[in-house]
Amino acid sequence: MPSSVMNTPRRNDAPRAPAAVSAVGLRKSYGDKTVLDGIDLTIPEGTVFALLGQNGAGKTTAVKILSTLITPDAGQVRIAGHDLTTHAQHIRAEIGVTGQFSAVDGLITGEENMLLMADLHHLTKHEGRRVTAELLERFDLTQAAAKPASTYSGGMRRRLDIAMTLVGSPRIIFLDEPTTGLDPRSRHTMWQIIRTLVADGVTVFLTTQYLEEADQLADRIAVLHHGKIAAEGTADQLKRLVPGGHVRLRFTDPTTYRTATHTLTDATHDDDTLTLHIPGDGSQRALRTLLDHLHTTGIEADELTVHTPDLDDVFFALTGPDLPNQSTEAVR
Repeated sequence: MPSSVMNTPRRNDAPRAPAAVSAVGLRKSYGDKTVLDGIDLTIPEGTVFALLGQNGAGKTTAVKILSTLITPDAGQVRIAGHDLTTHAQHIRAEIGVTGQFSAVDGLITGEENMLLMADLHHLTKHEGRRVTAELLERFDLTQAAAKPASTYSGGMRRRLDIAMTLVGSPRIIFLDEPTTGLDPRSRHTMWQIIRTLVADGVTVFLTTQYLEEADQLADRIAVLHHGKIAAEGTADQLKRLVPGGHVRLRFTDPTTYRTATHTLTDATHDDDTLTLHIPGDGSQRALRTLLDHLHTTGIEADELTVHTPDLDDVFFALTGPDLPNQSTEAVR
């Protein structure tokens, strides 16, 4: 497996977004079990970062440390420009956290949950009601605002949970498996909410077990395995770590197909469907090389499609039992 994933070259004059979250050498153990074994993270402002991992991989521990809920054993962490060790209180004023388990109180109404959160943020009564009304409308909860939260569906409770997180106008939001247990429609609604938050400049740190979710939302993805970052990069970069990518050429003319079969000697072929599969990493360079070769040899396929491994393939390859416990980190 390749030892690194290369980023698209960056122009020298392109500005780099400031880091909303930065961690170097982050470590945490419970007894003799090492949960985080010196991980490094850099998350630019206004982006979505997804942390993937198996159950017990340490995703929630990372969230708890970065959101000041527990202290690390070692490492340097800065959140929103503040040092975790010396300015935890400043960090708490800049962040919001939505955990795996809802913080919604089912015994009171949605509106009362929001107003309670406004009180905890020391908003005035007038400001608290204004913010509550705006967020309830934004999350399509106005009609249910006067109903006990216990009557809400799972998707509604999750939307209320995030609305409560936004009362303090956080710059950084930690979402720990926010769509677990939601139906597909509610999950897609939550994705749109996250996209809207990022469009408004919020940074989102997301943990999830839904690989499609990371693929859809995240600017960068890291896979946590045995306490280390097994790989990090964009979704496309991670997919290129795993072999199996190919270009599929389909022909309707048997003569052209036979010519292509003899010309493209590294391709596997299916004579029944007149189809060739040419191994490739899905990169622009590899595709251009193939197209140039087809043009030079005068071969015209009726259909060309590029197939790359998906994040499921990446996840299983990186967290499989035979994987050495070593880091495969993207070049930043």
